[in-house]
Amino acid sequence: MAKLYSKSHEWVEVQEGSRARVGVSDYAQKELGDIVFLELPDVGKEFHKAEQFGTIESTKSVSDLFLPLAGKIVAVNQAVIDNPALVNQDPEGEGWLVEIEIEDKTQLEELLSPQDYRSFIAQEH
Repeated sequence: MAKLYSKSHEWVEVQEGSRARVGVSDYAQKELGDIVFLELPDVGKEFHKAEQFGTIESTKSVSDLFLPLAGKIVAVNQAVIDNPALVNQDPEGEGWLVEIEIEDKTQLEELLSPQDYRSFIAQEH
């Protein structure tokens, strides 16, 4: 399945079953600049849709991260905690942040397709 995007610039990629990886978009990492620190939740923590699940700190600012879908954290990418620059190097691949167990798959329908996300970004500028 292709990645889907939120208007807060996170992406979701459904893995197998009801698991999904979540990260920040390439656009977001470019806007943030050099990522120096990530604060991510513990495995097992549950979040509502659009709830803040962590923070991302760059040399420019600290920004909140919002979970695009309700769910439970089932994995945290230790590689990005150890090396936050991975988010800059490969934001939509190896730079993923968390993996969740999706609570309600119908919420996927509310996210933006890659084309719609590109249009959304163009409208912001």
